[in-house]
Amino acid sequence: MATETHEFQVEARQLLQLMIHSVYSNKDVFLRELVSNASDALDKLRLEKLRDDSLDADVSDPHIEIGIDDDARTLTVRDNGIGMSYDEVVQLIGTIAHSGTAKFLRELRESKDEAGAEGLIGQFGVGFYSGFMVADEVSLVTRRAGESHGTRWSSRGEGTYTLETVDRAPQGTSVTLHLKPADPENQLHDYTAPWKIREIVKRYSDFITWPIRMLPEDSATADPSDGAPGPETLNSMKALWARPRDEVSDDEYHELYKHIGHDWRDPLETVRLQAEGTFEYQALLFLPAHAPYDLFTRDYQRGLQLYVRRVLIMDDCEALLPPYLRFVKGVVDAADLSLNVSREILQQDRHIEMMRRRLTKKVLSTLKDMKAKDQDRYATFWREFGTVLKEGLVTDSENRDAILAVASFTSTHHDTEPTTLQQYVERMKEGQDDIYYLTGESRQSIENSPHMEAFRDRGIEVLLLTDPVDEVWADAVGEYEGKKLWSVAKGRIDLDAEEEGTGTTEGEREQRAEEYAGLLGWMGEQLDEDIKEVRLSSRLTVSPACVVSDAQDLTPALENMYRAMGQEVPTAKRILELNPDHRLVKGLNQAYKERADHTELAETTELLHGLAVLAEGGRPKEPARFVRLMADRLERAL
Repeated sequence: MATETHEFQVEARQLLQLMIHSVYSNKDVFLRELVSNASDALDKLRLEKLRDDSLDADVSDPHIEIGIDDDARTLTVRDNGIGMSYDEVVQLIGTIAHSGTAKFLRELRESKDEAGAEGLIGQFGVGFYSGFMVADEVSLVTRRAGESHGTRWSSRGEGTYTLETVDRAPQGTSVTLHLKPADPENQLHDYTAPWKIREIVKRYSDFITWPIRMLPEDSATADPSDGAPGPETLNSMKALWARPRDEVSDDEYHELYKHIGHDWRDPLETVRLQAEGTFEYQALLFLPAHAPYDLFTRDYQRGLQLYVRRVLIMDDCEALLPPYLRFVKGVVDAADLSLNVSREILQQDRHIEMMRRRLTKKVLSTLKDMKAKDQDRYATFWREFGTVLKEGLVTDSENRDAILAVASFTSTHHDTEPTTLQQYVERMKEGQDDIYYLTGESRQSIENSPHMEAFRDRGIEVLLLTDPVDEVWADAVGEYEGKKLWSVAKGRIDLDAEEEGTGTTEGEREQRAEEYAGLLGWMGEQLDEDIKEVRLSSRLTVSPACVVSDAQDLTPALENMYRAMGQEVPTAKRILELNPDHRLVKGLNQAYKERADHTELAETTELLHGLAVLAEGGRPKEPARFVRLMADRLERAL
């Protein structure tokens, strides 16, 4: 096949320019990324061979080779792994088929932290391009296991690349970097020096489970019978989870995390677990320090690496942890599972279920210890992952108490410090029976809600819940230590009953109810299509009105959430509550008793309801009509 020239995708071309003109001092990351890609290719071949024994592939000596040619100034990284087909080369290298590409490029350009910018390369899975930091030209030869022809790819990073089919190519992938001219004043970047290659591999890739061999420089012409040196294995290949704790440094743990988590930062916490008995397994888990950008997307790849007797059989085993712990990275090495196991079998395997339960409890107990011993690190964790962890309050009733024990919430008690439910209960006023909360888009919008007025005036603490999942878990949990979780925007709120000697007496409330009975009934008839009831409120002190949901009804936000998930739910009519101490409400009542113009009263009622809907962040049923009525009233008031 003749050589074809192709143009890079726009995003790939932008990325290449960033790499070519890179000013990062630590260019060593390019070798880490190429070795990591080679390791992944060997893992994939092992998996493919397990699934399809008829695959025509050589798995007798899986390894990674690094070759140096000082005269030609080339560095080559080879593997005999799964390889790539022609189409895969185009798809994986010619373009960046990644939903986060634009975000990645923006972060890479804007990063003021040099180490952070370098690390983003690996985090977004485009490590291959980092070769252009040190090379004027990059060429690749690859052949997919089971195929007869290979593919050669080459580019100088100038917007185009060439492709051709080759008849003879070894199984796997070989990446050759034509290094930039040597800098005599900076030997630290001499990637033709064997000591430099040893240093990089030891620092970043010592834990790789496949041998990384460096070929002697004259290996192409050497005769082994003459006693010429053979390849030198650079990495220990020791599984960190199988080594005694005191023999593994934090740096080694961190490098393993960076390798499997595609993250440039150190993990927040390392969790080790060794289970012995009838079913033995070892686990090494990591809690990241930062949430990945795609944590809440459908494409987010979750799951732990599953090994059986040091053999990787699944790169993303979702069955080992529940979805609300999808941010946890790590490896699990079991002794007694089948090597040829499918995802469907795993979902029903009792050993997998045992590990899932044990690993879940281990992660939650680790978070509990972190919360008790290191508030700063816990605060970092909760800021990054609190939202996703709270999903477990809905989906995992078995561990609900454990999740609540490590959960924190903002509240009116403190402007910045979060609180736990236990701390809230300890601060509850005498006679207070419920834990009050309110959901909304932001703390500011919640604090300005009319539903908060009486609670603010009386100094009653309210939890301020701003995550979408809060709408769901608060209903699912229902209570904590015998105290009901109660939304201040639902049902009847009678604070007078909780605080004896404050507010209005029972007699005064009955008198008011009788005084406003006619107006409430009439307004209920006028708004019959939109509300189920109009009543007097004990939660308002400043605003004239608010709308609330009935105690057993879904809130509008929850209705919208279910509809967004494709579930049809009926729209529940709300309740309009009036503040009997507000001048507008008093004036309405007086006008109603004096048989004023009911058309004008009806419009005022409509406006009052619309204002109440707006105050909680909603929108009137007919915005244009609402604006016209409001404009007319303002004009008359001038």
